[in-house]
Amino acid sequence: MVRIPAAAVAAGGLVGGYGVARWTRKRPLGGVALAAAGSLAAYEWNRQAGPRAAAGLTVAYVAAFAGSHPLAKKVGAWPAVFAVAGGVAAASRAVTRRATDD
Repeated sequence: MVRIPAAAVAAGGLVGGYGVARWTRKRPLGGVALAAAGSLAAYEWNRQAGPRAAAGLTVAYVAAFAGSHPLAKKVGAWPAVFAVAGGVAAASRAVTRRATDD
């Protein structure tokens, strides 16, 4: 079975959650997509790097979601979502890479 990197799942959850909410005009549905991807990413972070790393990256994921809202007022919705998704993906990659290199 092919594994999708947790970084891609997390970034995809942020982008996909926003996309679902925007295109369906149902914000709770976007929240479901965001939460599902976040849960899967957290599971993989825990598996790859342990519970402390998973907790930290989960906090970063939620903070990125929250931070995208004020950022969107300055740069626009899609650029904000892509920016925070990139940040979470980079953090995820750095933490899980360091854990697998040890």
